[in-house]
Amino acid sequence: MRMTNPRARRSPSLGVLSRPVLSRSSPPVLPVAWFSLVVPIPRCGLRDRDGRHVGKLMPERDESLYLCLLLALSPAVCLGIGRFAYALVLPEMRADLAWSYGQAGWINSVNAAGYLAGALLAPLVGRRYGLSRVVVLATLITALSTLALGLTRSFEWLSFWRFAAGLFGAFGFVLGGALAAELAGSAHRNESLRLGFFYGGAGLGIAISGALAPVITATGGGESWPLVWVGLGIAALLMAGAMTPVLKHQPTTSAGGSQATHAARRMSISAAMPLLLAYGAFGAGYIGYMTFMIAWMRTTGAAAPMVTLFWLSIGCAVLASPWLWARLLRNAAGGRAFALLIATCTVGGVLPLLSARPSAFVLSGLIFGCAFFSVVASTTAFIRRNVHRTEWSRAIGTFTVVFGLGQVVGPTLTGAVSDASGSLTAGLGLTCVLLFAGFLLSVFQGDLIEGKADLARAPANSAGNGSAAGRSS
Repeated sequence: MRMTNPRARRSPSLGVLSRPVLSRSSPPVLPVAWFSLVVPIPRCGLRDRDGRHVGKLMPERDESLYLCLLLALSPAVCLGIGRFAYALVLPEMRADLAWSYGQAGWINSVNAAGYLAGALLAPLVGRRYGLSRVVVLATLITALSTLALGLTRSFEWLSFWRFAAGLFGAFGFVLGGALAAELAGSAHRNESLRLGFFYGGAGLGIAISGALAPVITATGGGESWPLVWVGLGIAALLMAGAMTPVLKHQPTTSAGGSQATHAARRMSISAAMPLLLAYGAFGAGYIGYMTFMIAWMRTTGAAAPMVTLFWLSIGCAVLASPWLWARLLRNAAGGRAFALLIATCTVGGVLPLLSARPSAFVLSGLIFGCAFFSVVASTTAFIRRNVHRTEWSRAIGTFTVVFGLGQVVGPTLTGAVSDASGSLTAGLGLTCVLLFAGFLLSVFQGDLIEGKADLARAPANSAGNGSAAGRSS
């Protein structure tokens, strides 16, 4: 006969002890709580003395954090590997395939052109096929496109696969950003930090490519660049596969009669013009740095370990950026956050041009890396403060199109200037000028509407308060 504590009170609703204890088979609370942020643990939690499950170790509200962490794998694949890893193999591909700097820049420009097309189509695709489904599938196709780059030497096919990586990468990034904004808005705290997790996820892809690519090219020689793409493609496929739990998430949608509570307010293009132009200048400037910085380091005699250290410094700084800038993104009005962040990028871009010492390379990577993805996050934070939730996806798409135009122009323009001058220094100098121009423009950007905080942070479950992500799906 089972003996029970006579002082224990029974819950009339659950019929179990109101003060549950952990069963002997239950794992420690803190390790499981931390580990479940990465790997879902079903049926793990508090149990009564009869072994019946009565609660979860992780509060239900942390589901949004878990999904944001999984969504961060999308920019890790779509941007960290699908876009930026090209810089690591550009010197080998250019030497092996006898390209000019202009041709090398074109390979990244066509990737940006695919990204621009994807940004234009993303809202339509998201509404037609479902936001979560498109994000996961687009990440998977981006990974396959990355792997395919290692299976051809044709300039045309390389251009095609880079375009495909940009196209589907935009689907994953734009719609993933809208979904992350919806998840951050549904959280009761740390909204900016959760949003920063998504954008900071690209740092993981940058770090993986930085650890893998230089080792392969150093051991295999200049003709081993196809192996780099195959290896990165496999790593990207593994990350894409880990995102499958996102498919179970259904974004919240607005209820009928939504206009009764808040009028849907579209972003005024003219009022946001300073920030839009600054974002275009940033797109052209930052992608020039990320495309040609490794090639420029090689011209100064930097060895593979230095390249790895530089690229890892960028990746680690991107991963740390959500903690560095969360308060700024949450509190800064108008274009102030954008201005500070792009100014930080400008300082990071100028440093290696002033000194070719290894310490300058690492410091440049840390400064540039800690800010450049947060520039993107700052535009999303600006939209969330100034635009109604139902228009978030449309506004994010507008900013992304302008950003994409800058990225299309940036690599080819930087390569053309480098070819004309006979030195990559001139091309990288141009990228710093573009970044500084973006800073000057963003200083003039103010907030768009009165009462923007109340509008952007209205409860997700209130009548008529549908998210942009919901409309996209």
